Amino acid sequence: MASSTADPSSIPHNTNFCLPHHPPRAASVMLSLFYTALLVFSALGNILALCLACQKGKKINSTGVYLVHLAVSDLLFTLALPGKITYYVLDFSWPFGEGLCRLTAFIFYVNTYGGIYLMTCVSVDRYLAVVHTHQRPRLRNAGRARLVCVAVWALAFLQTAPLLLISMTKPVAGKLTCMEYVSIKGVLWLPLMVLVACAISFCGPVGIILFCYVKVTLKLCKTARDNPLTREKGHHRRACLLTLVVLVTAVVCFSPYHLNIIQFMVREMLRLPSCPEQRAFKLSLQLTVSLMNMNCSIDPVIYFFASTRYRKWLLGILKLRASASSSSTLGKSSSEIPSVNQTGDSVPFEENKV
Repeated sequence: MASSTADPSSIPHNTNFCLPHHPPRAASVMLSLFYTALLVFSALGNILALCLACQKGKKINSTGVYLVHLAVSDLLFTLALPGKITYYVLDFSWPFGEGLCRLTAFIFYVNTYGGIYLMTCVSVDRYLAVVHTHQRPRLRNAGRARLVCVAVWALAFLQTAPLLLISMTKPVAGKLTCMEYVSIKGVLWLPLMVLVACAISFCGPVGIILFCYVKVTLKLCKTARDNPLTREKGHHRRACLLTLVVLVTAVVCFSPYHLNIIQFMVREMLRLPSCPEQRAFKLSLQLTVSLMNMNCSIDPVIYFFASTRYRKWLLGILKLRASASSSSTLGKSSSEIPSVNQTGDSVPFEENKV
């Protein structure tokens, strides 16, 4: 869960005596700015991906199906961001009540686990495309991919549904917190449930992604060695790069949070954590949850490598901006040059181009 705050160091080293403590104002300012930027970049990148997917219509392939659902997952996540931003703007004070806090937590973690599963699907899809090319038409059709996405959403919803039954708010230092560890740490069997969820939703998918990347890399090396002409097309290199981007995203965004929560829950099962340990854990949760949520703005990078249309559109926009900036500069420069043609003949614009 998203973290809470620390308690005074003078409290005895027993979890029952560790009183909650409100975080500094600087933390709420930084988090509100971070999630505002995340909202903007995620919304723009993922809306663009969906618009391009709608233009393709029925021509979308299995990779496109997974990426569309990944974009939908990220946009679902952005729906929860305004409430989260308000929470931080009000200095860790939740004004919307228990029900909306539970719904926000539900949306947050549906995106988290749905995103991991969908990135795993993208990696498996690339693995089938590169390593098992002879089975590609049968295993990688769009209809089968849609069924897999239905299963992914069902698993993510079932896994996250218990959050709707758990109280997610708690008064702390005169304010109502939301989605903080202090709100749910008293839940029965919490460490065991968290460890099982991490094994299913993190360790398994990341292991599959790593396996796919290794197999894709070995296959590409073998193909390049046997037939150097295949390097010119670049399709296999993009497949390898796509799987690598997915792997890096999963490791960089999701690993710190899950490894952090796994180590703390294991220690909590063995003994009661001390107050300094709880302080360190709650602080690290704020950082690792923020890093994990960055995946929704990194996913458009996956679309860049996976979708030729998305890549061409983005590169075209960059070229148009560069061209417009260059033309504006040249136009301004040419208008400032005094005319030396006394007959009134105009100088062709093409002569001013670089």
